[in-house]
Formats: sequence, structure tokens, C-alpha cells
Amino acid sequence: MPDRGEGAAAELAALLTARHSCRGFLADPVPDVVLDRIFGVAQRTASWCNTQPWQVHLVSGAARDRLSQRLVDDVRDNPESSDLPMPEQYVGVYQDRRREAGFALYEAVGVERSDREARARQAMLNYTFFGAPHVAIVTTDSSQGTYGAVDCGAYVANVLNAATAEGVATIAQAAIAMRSTPVREVLGLPDDRLVVCAVSLGRADPDHPANAFRTSRALPADVVVRVEA
Repeated sequence: MPDRGEGAAAELAALLTARHSCRGFLADPVPDVVLDRIFGVAQRTASWCNTQPWQVHLVSGAARDRLSQRLVDDVRDNPESSDLPMPEQYVGVYQDRRREAGFALYEAVGVERSDREARARQAMLNYTFFGAPHVAIVTTDSSQGTYGAVDCGAYVANVLNAATAEGVATIAQAAIAMRSTPVREVLGLPDDRLVVCAVSLGRADPDHPANAFRTSRALPADVVVRVEA
């Protein structure tokens, strides 16, 4: 592979900086050729012993609408059901970061922090995929355990970045995995597949207020510990 040096590093940095979680999509579908390129690039993701445990159900059109309606009904009628354990709690800096992102979203869409009903309506938009025309349901093989889920996380990151490179907006959604039972039923997933998350894809609505804010990132010095002696 040719040595691209600083140019490639700058391109990667620009790509990662440009990517954001889109919460307002245009209804127009993404051409199949573009979707094929996105998932083709993501398939190069490194994995534990090259197991590549991820599988993807790319749901569009009428199937997308059925899945959305089933999720909305499930929120109304049933408790959460997740194939993988959710975080027990958010404490310290993790709670701080979570709140910062949430409050920035509410401010962008004009929701008061104290307005629980408006916050609930915003949360429900997860289950209509924020209007995205496509949603990719990512699953892992149950026999691969924690490392299978870790590999799927790396795959999801590459889907997000590959989509950004194609001018396609995305949002990774753990909320969908918290409703694994209806997802499994609609897609007919076998018992050995575990729902990890969803990724909604489409063209960003440039006029949607939810797309006007960006989350912050910790400094590298806050997370990298150098051990040299």
C-alpha cells in the first residue's frame, strides 16, 4: 500500500470530525450502489481471530414501516427487552457526558429539561428511526460472547465512517436493542443471533434543528495513560 502519510491522516481526522449522530432525515432512499459501498468498506473491519461475527438486516420500505410500528406498539405495551445487558447505571464522568449530550439535544429542539412529556416524545423518535429511510439491525453470534459484541462495535463505527465518506448521515441506536423481542419477531432472527444495536441511514435534513448541535469529546490526555518504565 502506498505511503500516504499526513494526507491520509488529515482525511481521516476530517472524516471523524464531520461525522455526527443525525436525528432528522430526509425520506429519500439512498441508492443501492451507495449502500453496497458503505457495507463493503465496513466489512474490512478487524475482528477477534477474524471471526467477523456481525450480521446485518438492512430494513427499508414497507418492512421498515412494519418494524417501526411494532417498536412503537412495544414501547406502549411492554417493558424493555434486551439480548445484551444494558449499563447498570451512569456515574461520575459518564453521567456528566450523558447529561451534556442530552441537554444539548433538548436545547436544539426547544425542549425544556423539566418537560417530561416533550422529552418522552423526543425519545419515541428513536422508534421511527428519526425519519431515516433505512435501518440496519446489527446482530452478533451468541457463541462469541463479549468479544463478538466488541467486534460488532468496531464494525458499527466503520459503517458510520464509511457512510459519512459517502455523504450519508447516520445514527447508531442502542434504543432499538432495548426492544430486542419485537426486533427478533419482525425479522425472524434465530436464537443464536443477539441484537447489538441499529444504525439508521439516510440523507440529513439540513433544516432539522436536532442536526444543529454536536457532542464534545474528552481530551486524549484524559483517557490515554502512558506507561514507559
